[in-house]
Amino acid sequence: MSPNPTAYIVDDDSAVRDSLSLWLGMRGIRCLAYESAESFLGSVQPDWRGCVLIDLQLEGIDGLQLQAQLTDRSITMPVIFITGHGDVSTARDALKAGALDFIEKPVDNDRLVELVGVAITRDAESADRQAQAAVLTGRLERLTQREREVMAQVVAGRHNREIAADLGISPRTVEVYKARLMDKLDVRRVADLVKLALEAGSESPQ
Repeated sequence: MSPNPTAYIVDDDSAVRDSLSLWLGMRGIRCLAYESAESFLGSVQPDWRGCVLIDLQLEGIDGLQLQAQLTDRSITMPVIFITGHGDVSTARDALKAGALDFIEKPVDNDRLVELVGVAITRDAESADRQAQAAVLTGRLERLTQREREVMAQVVAGRHNREIAADLGISPRTVEVYKARLMDKLDVRRVADLVKLALEAGSESPQ
């Protein structure tokens, strides 16, 4: 199935599924509906994008259990819970477990559209960050151990002569390593190299 942004609706009430799908569809939001957590878990893939609307009181695997299983499977789409009036305390537990928000029944359709829009945007931004991190990781893996050592010292603000003395090589050799690693990382300035190192999560790659 295409990972195009979609609102995945998991609710055992067919009327609710139809209503949510209709309203979101009228707002241009692609929807897919499932009657149970089990059916959704049987289909969902890690590369699916969008958000998941989950009824807390599902038969079989309930909403909180579904949320936990999605987390265990590294399914990172934002979760929005749909709850009856007596489920608010449980919904708050879901928020503590990472849910984006919850909507009480009867559903406020305008609030629903707002939340789904926020969720899909947040998921897209998260996917972009993950893709950028994967590209960055791939670039860093191309560096030799010596290039990593030089990079760590450059990022730390040390000059070529200091790096050379510390590594037991000449300043000219430091410059060669620096040029090579910057080429592999596709950066042109030391400032860009520092920024890249910060994005990688460490100022001192090892």
